[in-house]
Amino acid sequence: MALLLKDSEILLRAVEPEDLEFLYECENNPEIWHLSNTLSPYSRFVLKQYIADSQNDIYTNKQLRLIICPNFEPERPLGAIDLFDIDPHHHRAGIGIVIHYNSERQKGYANRALNLLINYCFNFLHLHQLYCTTTPDNFASIKLFSQNGFVECGRKKEWLYNGSGYVDEIMFQLIKPE
Repeated sequence: MALLLKDSEILLRAVEPEDLEFLYECENNPEIWHLSNTLSPYSRFVLKQYIADSQNDIYTNKQLRLIICPNFEPERPLGAIDLFDIDPHHHRAGIGIVIHYNSERQKGYANRALNLLINYCFNFLHLHQLYCTTTPDNFASIKLFSQNGFVECGRKKEWLYNGSGYVDEIMFQLIKPE
């Protein structure tokens, strides 16, 4: 599995207990809560339990979080990429991604991580399709997913409340090429 989740610059690795402070920082950053519809902070206790539970089978949890790290610094997390709503019957899953530190964005890490995860999903997990959702103003996500073959397949009008009004949610989908 490790070779599937590694390229010349980054690797995607399992969540480790040592990632607690990184996850605590990520999950409790209100600047990115809108990306995951988070409404309240997470305690270290809850995150410790999450880390322990993440060692279960992905089909039991129906999710998988991988930490994005530089290839030669696996102890230095840059962000995370998630599979969620894994549906083994219909062979599909949702994808979410965040590069946590502003200073590490726009360096290609998200693109590399997404490519590795797509390959893993289609060639190892044998999924048929992947999807993601975002808002129309999240230009970076729209660009990332579009450049990697995801196509817009639906729009929920005024689906999300952002504190000052309602915004649409766009759904993108990638079907495994034949």
